[in-house]
Amino acid sequence: MGADNAGLRVAVIGMGQRSAIARHVAEAAAADPALHAQVVAVADVTVAGRERGRAEYPDALVVDHHRELTGHADAAIVTTPDWTHAEIAIDLLRAGIAVYLEKPLAITVEDADAVLNTAAETGTPLYVGHNFRHAAVVRLMREIVDRGEIGEVKAVWCRHFVGNGGDYYFKDWHADRANVNSLLLQKASHDLDVIHALGGGDTSRVVGMGSLSVYGDVTDRRDRSGELMGDWFSHDNWPPLAQTGLNPVVDVEDVSMVMMTLDNGVQASYEQCHFTPDYWRNYTVIGTEGRLENIGDTGGGVVKVWTHRRGWDTTGDREYPIDGVEDGHADADLLTMTEFLRSVALGEPTELSPIAARAAVAAGALATRSLRNGSVPIDVPRLPAETIAHFTHPTTHPSQTVGS
Repeated sequence: MGADNAGLRVAVIGMGQRSAIARHVAEAAAADPALHAQVVAVADVTVAGRERGRAEYPDALVVDHHRELTGHADAAIVTTPDWTHAEIAIDLLRAGIAVYLEKPLAITVEDADAVLNTAAETGTPLYVGHNFRHAAVVRLMREIVDRGEIGEVKAVWCRHFVGNGGDYYFKDWHADRANVNSLLLQKASHDLDVIHALGGGDTSRVVGMGSLSVYGDVTDRRDRSGELMGDWFSHDNWPPLAQTGLNPVVDVEDVSMVMMTLDNGVQASYEQCHFTPDYWRNYTVIGTEGRLENIGDTGGGVVKVWTHRRGWDTTGDREYPIDGVEDGHADADLLTMTEFLRSVALGEPTELSPIAARAAVAAGALATRSLRNGSVPIDVPRLPAETIAHFTHPTTHPSQTVGS
């Protein structure tokens, strides 16, 4: 199997809103002569999902369950709901099918560890889609940090204004903690991962705080089974308390905060609110010789750097433009999918690490445990040494040797 003359056979598991990322398989293959990859199969447990699969990929095999893909796929893109990630990934890894797993890796630390341990035991490639590391704003901030413009990083702060939160997370399964644990995990896993990247370490201790401050008061609820977010999204759904058709169960926090100590001593914080009018992320990274801050997080925004003492001043000493798309993260999605496909087909190393994905889950899941238990500090447990060793010095999977 793998990068032979027949090409890399890719399956898509879960034809929900996020399955659109699989469209980048064809785009990546068309742009990269070394890649011969195509979507050949789709699995979805729902009739509507299978119908979407047939419409999107008319030549693909469409099946009910991911276990039916053995023998039909070399790699799989898993974009199912969060609570299913661990079980599906473990099944695929044991079947020898390389896995692209949409973030978050899992909704508990225990399940995240089970996935990584299985990947280490089987040697099957595992990749977690933390695409935001490849976003232009993150790449730019990392470049500024790496070239030493602000000295040694000592603190990282992130404020996340989730202006579309009511539509994105409170009208379907995301609003139920049984499915996602919390939005401090589900939504924040991108930012927690980026905080780790900018801070140069992983969270070792967390303290969380949060509440269901607004959406719990909205009484208009309904079951939206069979609908996708695009069916109800509108910027006219405002103000937040005027939202209609929320999920029957709403028990995740809509405002939350976490304080972190990284394993290298860097101090970090993250704040998330789902009822703001604007939608963007604001990072501040403070070093021993200055600080940086992004104004806007897509194309058209800027990252500013301050390296001299003064009073209040929004200009900064240097300003760097953010390139990339002006909305969304299609550019980061393409880079992420290309990296995954090249890693499986050609055996190339990846920038995105399953260990980093586990660190994001640990920070978010344990911060959630903290905020729901009186904001007690919680230490992050370590992975088994053999699992760390596997991902630090990975072995070659059979699919990476054929035709390479």
